[in-house]
Amino acid sequence: MMAPEARFAVSLKNPDAVASIVASLRHVYGDEVARLMLVEGMSLANLIDAMFSAAPTHREAVRSITEGLDDFIISPDLGLMWHLRYIYADQPGSLHVVDMEIATPDGTLSSKDVWLRLSS
Repeated sequence: MMAPEARFAVSLKNPDAVASIVASLRHVYGDEVARLMLVEGMSLANLIDAMFSAAPTHREAVRSITEGLDDFIISPDLGLMWHLRYIYADQPGSLHVVDMEIATPDGTLSSKDVWLRLSS
């Protein structure tokens, strides 16, 4: 007989990045809301806000988001060709990411227009 936790195992492409995302969501919103956000979905903007306020460093937050996107179902469907763009702070030469957007052949979607749900 299979153990109860084994029945719900999910194969992740980037488990460390997803673990960082889950930890940040739990830190900012609590267990129940974080679980709901992962299952029902959240905007990329909500994820960015949570990660920037909870991750150990800003750089690690950006890395976790970037690497973790492969494990999320993204809506609207982006097709095969899309690119994640970083939006930097206003200071000249700044490498401080403040937002992200997704560019597709059909146009660019802001982080508020992109919906993420953890794939199961």
